[in-house]
Amino acid sequence: MVLKGGKMIALINMTDQPKYHLTVEQIDTELEQVKAAQMDPQKFEPLYKAYYTRIVGYVYQRVDSKDLAYEITAQVFYSALNNISKFKAQAVPFGAWLFRIAGNELNQWFRKNKAQRTINIDEKAMDNLKQEVDESSAANIDKGLFQALDELEEDELELIDMRFFENRPFKEIAEITGMSESACKMRTYRILEKLKMKLKNI
Repeated sequence: MVLKGGKMIALINMTDQPKYHLTVEQIDTELEQVKAAQMDPQKFEPLYKAYYTRIVGYVYQRVDSKDLAYEITAQVFYSALNNISKFKAQAVPFGAWLFRIAGNELNQWFRKNKAQRTINIDEKAMDNLKQEVDESSAANIDKGLFQALDELEEDELELIDMRFFENRPFKEIAEITGMSESACKMRTYRILEKLKMKLKNI
């Protein structure tokens, strides 16, 4: 795990996340569940159960405490339930809407506590990123890449995190961030070029 600010802490591994893509039948079922919860908050439970693990994983990826991840996740679902009447199916999928709420809750927590987010990195994800930014396979790339990541802007780091360390498809990233899919791809590739330049200067 890389702690924004140059510190290194132990890897927290969140695995077995449900896949992003839903079938047409699953989407229809989910929309019916949303409509039911909008009419009766007690019917929110199926949505909570369907997304809890994914939201915990998303939050856990960005903080260095398991208990804190659970605490923020609880606030995410509290906010979602209180605002579910505002959800509109034609805007973004319900899951993306939840991730946006999670992002907002995380940002609020970071600002309130003057803290910086963390990144959970496993070996395979790091290898994938290395291949994108370093063609020489230099022996010291690990140290250099950690330093280069630490120098990225917060929104740049978020895109790299979602694409490489969480292995999210660009379509999902676009829905979470509110950007178009093509804009997400272009921005990510520009950030990769920025990392390449930083590595050359380290």
